[in-house]
Amino acid sequence: MSLKTAIVMAAGKGTRMKSEMPKVLVEVGGRPMIDYVINSLKEGGIARIIVVVGFGGDLVREHLGARSGIEFAVQSEQLGTGHAVMSAQHLLTDLDAPVLVVAGDSPMMEARSIRALMDEYARRPAACVIGTTHKDDPTGLGRILRDESGGFVGIVEEKDATPEQRAITEINMSYYVFHCGDLLEALGKLRNDNVQGEYYITDCPGFLRAIRKEVRALPVLKPHEALGVNTCEDVRSVEEAMDRLAAPRGVEG
Repeated sequence: MSLKTAIVMAAGKGTRMKSEMPKVLVEVGGRPMIDYVINSLKEGGIARIIVVVGFGGDLVREHLGARSGIEFAVQSEQLGTGHAVMSAQHLLTDLDAPVLVVAGDSPMMEARSIRALMDEYARRPAACVIGTTHKDDPTGLGRILRDESGGFVGIVEEKDATPEQRAITEINMSYYVFHCGDLLEALGKLRNDNVQGEYYITDCPGFLRAIRKEVRALPVLKPHEALGVNTCEDVRSVEEAMDRLAAPRGVEG
């Protein structure tokens, strides 16, 4: 049986935090935020972790170099989340197993959510299973679109959403489990014909649905896991949330 595999997107620069180091090495609660992600993945049963590095990649490699089960892929240009995953696809050749894709700047990630998402995939495999949650204030986050029967239709970013869509409280959290073959097929179809000229992993579920493959969106995550870190203010907000929750933050390994 193949080891459970995850891809961690960790190539960005902490520009809005006025940091010269890679974003994932910015400290939250006294530790680089990627440590929380790696610990939660390991505690959640992920044995093989592919970290996609870019800006300051050598620093990320050095920081994680002593950790077991970690491999690296290089995103030479930061051309979007889809492009980040494309940079790791050579490490997925002939893998007939699920692949979890997450962001490296998610310090509130919890191992129990990883286990819940992987268990749901194992219970009923699909081309893609998306982890979601409901948030009272979803401002700034992508919304999950469903049809009348509750089936997944797509993901719409807030800037592109209609007023009715902005009223949706179910949000995309950038937690995806793809069957590896379906992920590779979807990556091959990604286009960057958008204002930013970037490739988005959020387009992959929609492509798979369009070719009649099963895509499910499951609200198995916790609302506080949606707290991301893009600014110094976000760091403080996450630290305050950590203090409130006082939850164990994974294990070393």
